[in-house]
Amino acid sequence: MRIQHIDKLGLSQEVKDILIADAVLTVAFALIFSGSVGGFLSKPSDFAYFLPIAFIAVSLSFILHEYMHKIVAQRFGAIAAFKKWNTGIIITLLSSMFGFLIGLPGATMIYTNRFTIEEEGYVSLAGPLTNFVVFIVFFIFSLLFGNVLSGHSYLQNIFAVTMFISVWLAFFNMLPIYPLDGSKVLRWNKGVYAVTLIIIFAFLYYIAGIAIMSSLVFALVIALMFYFFFSSGLRLV
Repeated sequence: MRIQHIDKLGLSQEVKDILIADAVLTVAFALIFSGSVGGFLSKPSDFAYFLPIAFIAVSLSFILHEYMHKIVAQRFGAIAAFKKWNTGIIITLLSSMFGFLIGLPGATMIYTNRFTIEEEGYVSLAGPLTNFVVFIVFFIFSLLFGNVLSGHSYLQNIFAVTMFISVWLAFFNMLPIYPLDGSKVLRWNKGVYAVTLIIIFAFLYYIAGIAIMSSLVFALVIALMFYFFFSSGLRLV
């Protein structure tokens, strides 16, 4: 088993990696919500407004997502640890500057040679399901405290942004592009994959309306075309 390096602050390399990835995603989402580079340059106060909101939302949605991958993988006897990806960090920040987001700051790396396709599917599904839990918890909060928070737009935005980021991360990770979760879930069980996507789009429709749906459906269709094309090609070889 690989031993983690511990620094003077008592932080392992894994913890440092996920904190860096969390910070990168926080900045990226804050840029998106404040109008990307143009919005930041013209009105930096919007970026400052959204930065703490994005930090809360990303920390809950992203860190818990990756942690559940690790927990489920370990339950199946694997060694798992989060590792940042420096190239992905650059891609994440650059894409957010131009008004869209390709979130690739790192991933939970799993070391095993014993996984079945089903076990790999369960491990991959654990992350998006965790995002569903975060969404539902904040949805319940918004129902319970909606009237109380009617005059507190900042708290309302924390709820709304957390729900959006959580379900967006679930959608992005369920794209059937290796090594994202979706490619492994789809290979394991197409029915589970379809139901998961239906839930994701229902949540997205609730929080963001129809405006965002067309672009995400287009991205999903393109990803599915590539998945089935390359899957068919591999079977023919």
